[in-house]
Amino acid sequence: MSTRPVISVVAPVYNEEPIIDELHRRLAAVLDSTGEPWELVMVNDGSYDGSAEKMRALVERDPRVRVVNFARNFGHQNAVTAGLDHARGDAVVIIDADLQDPPEVILQLLEKWREGYQVVYAVRSERRGESWFKKFTAKLFYRLIYRITDVNIPVDTGDFRLLDRQVVDALNAMREHNRFIRGLTSWIGFRQTGITYVRQERFAGQTKYPLRKMIRFALDAITGFSYFPLQVAIYASLILALLAVLAIPVVALLRLSGSNIQFEGQATTLVVLLLVSSFQMFFFFILGQYVARIYDEVRQRPLYVVADIWECQPDSAGPGGTEQIGQKVDSAEVGETGEK
Repeated sequence: MSTRPVISVVAPVYNEEPIIDELHRRLAAVLDSTGEPWELVMVNDGSYDGSAEKMRALVERDPRVRVVNFARNFGHQNAVTAGLDHARGDAVVIIDADLQDPPEVILQLLEKWREGYQVVYAVRSERRGESWFKKFTAKLFYRLIYRITDVNIPVDTGDFRLLDRQVVDALNAMREHNRFIRGLTSWIGFRQTGITYVRQERFAGQTKYPLRKMIRFALDAITGFSYFPLQVAIYASLILALLAVLAIPVVALLRLSGSNIQFEGQATTLVVLLLVSSFQMFFFFILGQYVARIYDEVRQRPLYVVADIWECQPDSAGPGGTEQIGQKVDSAEVGETGEK
């Protein structure tokens, strides 16, 4: 690409074959209206449907499209990270490929960026086409994260946001595993603001965030930005110790008074032991989550492995044509440093 893009759009893709052409059409219409050079960086996160073929075809038709093809599925947050690693624009927009986040909102993000803001996040005022359970758990998650984390993460926001080049460079220097991008962008700081929008129904296909992935994502967010779960263990142990101290004189007085209340038998002991054991196992689980994060960091594996990159190479193409290149990349280098 001869002209360095001013705007980059990063779109992670996982089994979104029916949506890809419509995503490109709407993004191209919006970005062309800005009059600025732009690029679309799509990250194929191990799709096993026809998404890869659709993206190959886009590269052949539009030289502004680049595809980072993962060797397997590494997860949404790592796919976003790969897109940020390969984005070259002064302003980088992160958007999901399912079209629930309308590409037309990008114009509002760009307007705030031109006013001098370096992070512009999109706040969901309404979530259409989602079940009551999804809405309830999402609302609960955002407010829980807001209250217990050590950074001010705006509520009702996803990864749909615009990042200035300075912010992107700072994010690319942070190579921690178990990533929570919206938390990292809040932690970094800089001038931040939000705009509201209505989240739409999926254009096609099914959600890629079932309950299991939602729970795992929530654990990554909580353990990545808060020590509150570990602190809860201290409060719980103090409460249990206080109850035990209070119970000793109560039981002694009841026995000395010759009360008819019976303390014999194993039932009470078993119930108390089960209660205490459940608390212990729960906090062992919490502690294990933090230990697992340490283990992930110590191993120093790359965040993702790139099989190849598909992009247009105008210089090597024939007259009036383009050439699609499957470029092999040192996966460890890209996954760790974002350079190649």
